[in-house]
Amino acid sequence: MDFIEIIGYIGALIIGVVLGLIGGGGSILTVPVFVYLFGVNPVTATAYSLFVVGVSALVGAFQNIRKGLVDFKTAIVFSIPAFIAVYLTRRFIVPAIPENLLTFESFILTKNIAIMVFFALIMLLASLSMIRNKKPEPDPKTKTKFNYPLIVIEGFIVGVLTGIVGAGGGFLIIPALVLLAKLPMKKAVATSLLIIAIKSLIGFIGDIETMPIDWSFLAGFTLLSVFGIFAGVWLNKFIDNKKLKKAFGWFVLIMALYILIKEFWGI
Repeated sequence: MDFIEIIGYIGALIIGVVLGLIGGGGSILTVPVFVYLFGVNPVTATAYSLFVVGVSALVGAFQNIRKGLVDFKTAIVFSIPAFIAVYLTRRFIVPAIPENLLTFESFILTKNIAIMVFFALIMLLASLSMIRNKKPEPDPKTKTKFNYPLIVIEGFIVGVLTGIVGAGGGFLIIPALVLLAKLPMKKAVATSLLIIAIKSLIGFIGDIETMPIDWSFLAGFTLLSVFGIFAGVWLNKFIDNKKLKKAFGWFVLIMALYILIKEFWGI
């Protein structure tokens, strides 16, 4: 094991710690860690990320279920279009994307570059969401009222994005649950973890059918992330979540810019 791989496994631990501390966001680092520290192909990296995100979110969801914070009806309504979209994306759309998308003189836009650039753009959106950190908070006494058409559309869009980039999409799901299902913020965060777990793991099933999986490597990486979650939950007692989320948002922003520069540097 070389130094870069050791940094990669430390990254797995950090991903879990961030998830445990702020309930989301850390999973957006899994693809860059797999691609740049372990040299994994971007398509395979997005598949591995779905597994890590799914298992990590499931651990967090179980913790929230014990606390009675998960709204199962909302999770089911949102999850159905999301997991259908993510499965179809991983099973059919991603494998169908041609290796060379665009050729202009000496410039070739490959499938791998396109995925990483698109991922960086999603990271930019996520970072701005975390930096601003201004989400509407409904009245806790408000009765849950579903806007079914918009929830289905949002669920499908999040599913497609998750399928392409391998991130959980919590920064899109949580505002949707607050605005469209009128859930209080704590319930929205808790419920989003269950949604993320369901759609990510079902999406990963689409990858098992189309690519070889290094299970020993993936299991070790995921185990470190899960351990990090428990460490993050413990650290959560001592750290201001809002300040941490904003600081992490700036870090994700820098990472997104780094990916864009790195992917276009060799062009």
